[in-house]
Order: sequence, then structure tokens, then C-alpha cells
Amino acid sequence: MTRTARRTRRPLQAAAGGAAALLALSACSSGSDSSAKPDSSGPGQLSGEVTVFAAASLKESFTTLGEQFEKEHPGTKVTFSFGGSDSLAASITGGAPADVFASASPKTMKIVTDAGDASGTPATFVRNELEIATLPGNPGKIASLKDLTKAGRKVVLCDEEVPCGAAAQKALDASKLKLTPVSYEQDVKAALTKVELKEADAAVVYKTDVRAAGDTVEGVEFPESADAVNDYPIALLKDARNAEAAKAFIALVRSAEGQKVLVGAGFLKP
Repeated sequence: MTRTARRTRRPLQAAAGGAAALLALSACSSGSDSSAKPDSSGPGQLSGEVTVFAAASLKESFTTLGEQFEKEHPGTKVTFSFGGSDSLAASITGGAPADVFASASPKTMKIVTDAGDASGTPATFVRNELEIATLPGNPGKIASLKDLTKAGRKVVLCDEEVPCGAAAQKALDASKLKLTPVSYEQDVKAALTKVELKEADAAVVYKTDVRAAGDTVEGVEFPESADAVNDYPIALLKDARNAEAAKAFIALVRSAEGQKVLVGAGFLKP
């Protein structure tokens, strides 16, 4: 009886030792897991709608990135509101629901940050340069910024409150040129449309918009544009309803993949 008891005791002791070892391993594993946070930007982890307010000049590239984001994160939907950065900033400070703001200038972003409506510090993700848009073939033979000041020439500018308008005025001031446009437009797309519809001979817009317009306009570079390059900041908004998805979208915009799309559209790296 005693001999049998000794035989059975050893397996029990071994089992107890094994169980203790398993518990120790489990505890160690649990400790390491607790310090690792799940990647909320991974596929399948995000859902719901992300509302992005973005400068009109970002329309083509952000639409592409939005479609890419939705493919990478099934169950999400990116909704855009494109327009003049000043108008978008006013809407945000006025309480319009949005998750992300991408502005065409630090000045218009400051409207939002000064109102306390941004979460964290905005980050510059691209830069943009001006170009003169003319009708295809450049019938007016416009070769410089000075050529826009010739009598009888119909030129359109963005409103000075809009980043593209402020940049154009900065370039004109640097050249000591005065220009009276036939109209001031509320965003860069509206200014470009005036040329496309042959309602204007030229417009001072972003290089990216000339490229996006394809063969409907022709671009003319001018050296003074180097004095008026705009930085584009992006920020998560304080009252974002889908903050995690919004952060992931911003991460995509700033990633190498996002930068490839933006640079391909004609934007400059930050």
C-alpha cells in the first residue's frame, strides 16, 4: 500500500509542478499582452463615417485617398466637404460636425485652433505652388505675371481671404505689380472654372489644379510663385465623432503611401 502511494505521488507532484509552470507562463504572457495596445488602424478594426473638411485644391487627391481608406477599412465611409479654407474654418467654429480639417494655409487653420476646436497640434502634410491657368494653346501669349496686368486682359483671382487669393496677392506684392481682376472667387476651383468656360483669359491658381484640369487649361509657371508657397496643415477636430477613424485617415494622408498620391497630383513635400 505504501509502495503504491509513493508511485502515485510522483505523477501528482509532477502535474502540480507543470500546472505551476503553466500558471507562471500564463501570468508572464498576460503581463506582456496588457502592455501591448491593439492597432486600431488595422483592417477591420475601424468602422463608421469620417467627415473631412478640406481645401478645394485637395479634392482629387483626397477623393482617391478616401476610396483607398474605405478599401483598407471595410465598414468605414469617408465623407468630404470641399471649399475655400476660410469658409470651412468658419463652419467648424460655428459648430458644423466634422472629424478632420485640412486647410490650404496655416492662417485659416489658426482660425480653428484659436477657437479651441482642434485636438492637438496641426501637422503640415504638403505644400502648394501657384501657376497661371490660361486657355488651351495660351492664345493671349501670357508668359509672366506682369502679362496679366495688360489692359483689356480678363483675369480672375481667388478672394484674398482664401489661401490661393492671399498667395496670389503676396506674389503680386513681391513683384510690385497691381492687378484688378474681373472677379474674385470663393475657392480655387471656381476661379479655374472661369477660364474653362472662357469667361476669363487667365486665373492665378494652384499648380495642382492646373494639372487636375487636364487639357481644358494650360499652365504657365512664373518665378514669383516661389515667394508664395502655401503650407497645408491637417488636424483632428476636438468634437470628432469618430476620432479613431479620423486619426487613421490623417495617418494615411501623412504616410509614404499618401504622400505618393499627393506628390503625384503636383503637391510639394512638406
